[in-house]
Amino acid sequence: MENKRITVFCGHYGSGKSNLAVNYALKLRAEGKSVTLADLDIVNPYFRSADSKRELEDQGIRVIVSDYANTNLDVPALPAEIYSLCDPALGCVVIDLGGDDRGALALGRLRHQIRQEDNYAMVFVLNCYRPLTRTPEEALEVIAEVSAAAGLPVTALANNSNLGEETTAETVLDSLDFAKEVSERTGLPLVCTAADEKLCPALEGKAEALLPLKLQEKYY
Repeated sequence: MENKRITVFCGHYGSGKSNLAVNYALKLRAEGKSVTLADLDIVNPYFRSADSKRELEDQGIRVIVSDYANTNLDVPALPAEIYSLCDPALGCVVIDLGGDDRGALALGRLRHQIRQEDNYAMVFVLNCYRPLTRTPEEALEVIAEVSAAAGLPVTALANNSNLGEETTAETVLDSLDFAKEVSERTGLPLVCTAADEKLCPALEGKAEALLPLKLQEKYY
C-alpha cells in the first residue's frame, strides 16, 4: 500500500475497514512514524477503531474520537480535533470513515484542505459477503455514493471479504475474482487482500499482496 500522509479507509457497514485502519496505523508506528488515528464514525456501529484506543495509545498513537464513542448514546457528533488532521506537522494520519455515504459526509468538511495538500489515499474496503455489496455492480454503486458524499475520489481498493469468526481460507479465496472484477471495472488498483493473520499461512502464494490482520477486541 502506497504511503501517503493521510490514508482514509471507507466502505459499507461491516466491511472491516476499522480493522484495516487500526492495523495500518500500527504498521506505520512500527516503522517509526508519528501517527494519528481519527475515528470519524458519526454514529455507533458494532465495531469501530475506538475499540482499540487503549492498544493504540500504548503504542504511542494519538487517537481522535467522539466523546460519545462506545456509549449508549447514538449521537452524530465529531470532535473538534478533526480540523487539525490537515496540519502536515501532525505526521501520518489514518482515518476510519463511517459506513457508506452517510458516514462519508463527515470527511466533506475537510475535503478542500485535503485536496490542496494532495498527499492522500482513499481506500475503499470491499467485503462481498455483506448485504448491498455482494456483486460488483452493488460495490460500484456504493463506491460512487461514498466518493460523492466525501467530495473526494476513491483512489484504491482493499479486499477484506470475510464472514467474521466463520471465515476460512476458502472464504477469502472465493472472493478474489469479485475483487479483481471491481478493480478492472473501476480502474482502481487492488492494493491488498486482507485476512486474519491465523489464516495467512494457508493463503500464501494464492492471494496477491496478502495483508495479515490482527483482529480487534472490545475492551468493555
